[in-house]
Amino acid sequence: MLGVFSGSIVSPPDELVAAGSRTPSPKITATALVNRFVESNTSAVCVQIGDDVQLAYTHQNESALQPRSFAVKDEIFCLFEGVLDNLGSLRQQYGLAKSANEVVLVIEAYKALRDRAPYPPNHVVGHLEGNFAFVVFDKSTSTLFVASDQFGKVPLYWGITADGFVAFANDAELLKGACGKSLASFPQGCFFSTAVGELRSFENPKSKITAVPAKDEEIWGATFKVEGPVVFAATK
Repeated sequence: MLGVFSGSIVSPPDELVAAGSRTPSPKITATALVNRFVESNTSAVCVQIGDDVQLAYTHQNESALQPRSFAVKDEIFCLFEGVLDNLGSLRQQYGLAKSANEVVLVIEAYKALRDRAPYPPNHVVGHLEGNFAFVVFDKSTSTLFVASDQFGKVPLYWGITADGFVAFANDAELLKGACGKSLASFPQGCFFSTAVGELRSFENPKSKITAVPAKDEEIWGATFKVEGPVVFAATK
């Protein structure tokens, strides 16, 4: 899966900007990145949302244990990969039908977060049990919400394209060829929200997240780490 977002939606992380400047390497534009994804995946589906957002996904080479899905409801777009072990109880919590799958559940969870303020975002993600990564874009508010499970079982990476778009993908090789050294693994157990304005741990939301610059020979520009002991913020 792939999501690219212009600077009007999300400001590129300073650490990844610095990494790209410190060790310049070839990059391509966001449009070229999406085209490369579509061309290399014959079954790819691409959705363009105005001039600032493009989302793409494919079922090609999909793991049966970590399926990919896409849905849109009430101008909320969601890319989801993985499975939720507690999907049944979450359906009841959010008043959803038994047929609702993970991607629909995440959209409803995001709506609860958006509409029932103040509602801590770490609680929303902290109650999701399983292996997952997702990208949510709310067109009505131009809000981006991204998260990865606490064990990092579903890979997720982010980087900066040549024209300053922030890209999220589950394929490191795809972003390596597009973002150069402005690239990092998205930290497990964390979420990024433009409404909050920063990257945070949902296991321990009070802990600071620092970016450690990578060595020149490494493919990553930086490694994001959560400081202090990991503590689950949400109660079961």
